Amino acid sequence: MTNQQTTSTILMIRPVNFGFNEQTAGSNAFQNRNAVQQQVQDNALKEFDNLVNVLKQNGVEVIVVDDTTEPHTPDSIFPNNWVSFHQDGNVFLYPMMAENRRLERREDIIMQLEDEFQIKHVIDLSRFEHENKFLEGTGSMVLDSENKIAYACLSPRTHKEVLDLFCSQSGYKPVLFHAVDENGMDIYHTNVLMCIGSKFAVICLDSLANAKEQAELTRSLSATHKEIVAISFAQMNQFAGNMLELKNKGGDNLLVMSQNAYRSLNNDQKATLEKYCKLLYADINTIENNGGGSARCMIAEVHLPLVHS
Repeated sequence: MTNQQTTSTILMIRPVNFGFNEQTAGSNAFQNRNAVQQQVQDNALKEFDNLVNVLKQNGVEVIVVDDTTEPHTPDSIFPNNWVSFHQDGNVFLYPMMAENRRLERREDIIMQLEDEFQIKHVIDLSRFEHENKFLEGTGSMVLDSENKIAYACLSPRTHKEVLDLFCSQSGYKPVLFHAVDENGMDIYHTNVLMCIGSKFAVICLDSLANAKEQAELTRSLSATHKEIVAISFAQMNQFAGNMLELKNKGGDNLLVMSQNAYRSLNNDQKATLEKYCKLLYADINTIENNGGGSARCMIAEVHLPLVHS
């Protein structure tokens, strides 16, 4: 079975009580409390529905599941941190740093997917929360599925021991590095500084202060034939690293990002990416400001095999 980098089926969680999460703000410099919280939920819901519509209009199958009012999970709009769905039928559940984010893990969602998809094993890594060791899914790791490489920057939310276990269970090889923002603070998730596409990689190389680690990373990308699109700190801060390549049901490649990310790109960067994908974007400003995550974080790709395939 050849592993595909992209899928046309995704899971998204529609927010009922989205807002600024105090429990994540300490390690997420991208969060910015700036509005009355009820307004935040109303605006986030409009932004969410609009992004879902953009994706559906472009031929992506979007499985939308409503969040629950109880327990209160202000970050449930970012499901890619607690679960990942793989082509071999495995589902991974991940240890989360913020206690209120642990409540996002929902067995009912996995059971709902079982109607349509083959789920062989659910591999639960959440026990590492008892040891304060975390790995927040495809936020902590940016996966090159075709080449089975897990890129990860170590941070308070990404622990090497849990990453190594994920890799041994899934057959991935880790490429580890350290990454900091322009203020020298650890970047909380790898997926805000890099995106791996089937033929390209968008990455803020400036965030890798260690020259040896940067050389190893670029060597890995070159060896796997990825054209590197380097972004600046300023572009990373507009979530230009937080993109995701999908395909639609017709097999066309799409690159999903926020309007802020799209506007931050220069013409050369857009032209390079457009060689490989149609660029899709939507305004998700409220979600970015309050949640400190962007379009990629809102999408959990469903790579699982179909029940009747």
